[in-house]
Amino acid sequence: ATSSTASGDCWWPDLPSQPDAELLIAQLLQPPSHQEQLALLKPDLLLAWQSGTPEHVVDELRSIGYRVESIRTRQLADISSAISRIGRFAGTADKAEQAATEFESSLRALAREHQQASRIRVFYQVSARPLYTVSGDHYASELIELCGGVNVFAELEQLAPAIDVEAVVDRDPEVILAGSDAGDDAFADWHRWPGIAASRFDNFYFLPGDEIGRPTTRVIIAGKALCDALRQARQRRADYSEAAID
Repeated sequence: ATSSTASGDCWWPDLPSQPDAELLIAQLLQPPSHQEQLALLKPDLLLAWQSGTPEHVVDELRSIGYRVESIRTRQLADISSAISRIGRFAGTADKAEQAATEFESSLRALAREHQQASRIRVFYQVSARPLYTVSGDHYASELIELCGGVNVFAELEQLAPAIDVEAVVDRDPEVILAGSDAGDDAFADWHRWPGIAASRFDNFYFLPGDEIGRPTTRVIIAGKALCDALRQARQRRADYSEAAID
């Protein structure tokens, strides 16, 4: 393949349309493609999600002759690094570096805007049943911190650990967040625990599901929504405290 522009088979219909090109990159950031699909696509390169694509899948694809590159996407810094790497693979290094630089600049601007914000305890709910969250190594936790929040499960070792309800109650989060794709009843169980601060303040917020769930430059959109949610949460906390004094 000689084209300098990358395209690929995509499982996410809301992403921008892909340009026509000779260089084909098949994406393995979601559950792996069937070999029949890959045989039809004839990709020059496969991108594997380092913390999501099973190693045996990567090994199998390499064993039958595919070139596979693993992309790390645990933290915010990994996103800009991934953009740069993919740009080099695709022959669009200059554009990729520009996109990575703009992403990093947006993160710094968001951090500056909220660096004086008062701390507020946050629980990020990946799913309700079973109950999962994220540790401090996850980019969603970094966004929480960037917006002036404190991830109540930051110290856990696993990237996305399973937890129990009692652990959440014990840590008494002042805010509970979830992706908008978690369903309208994502927070229903927490209303049964009126003693936790998030319930007292009614601090339950949805974040844009696609943007928070995918480690791309679009996490900036989720970051802005997260910062807005924490800003409102602080106000509700203050209003509750004032009402309690009165």
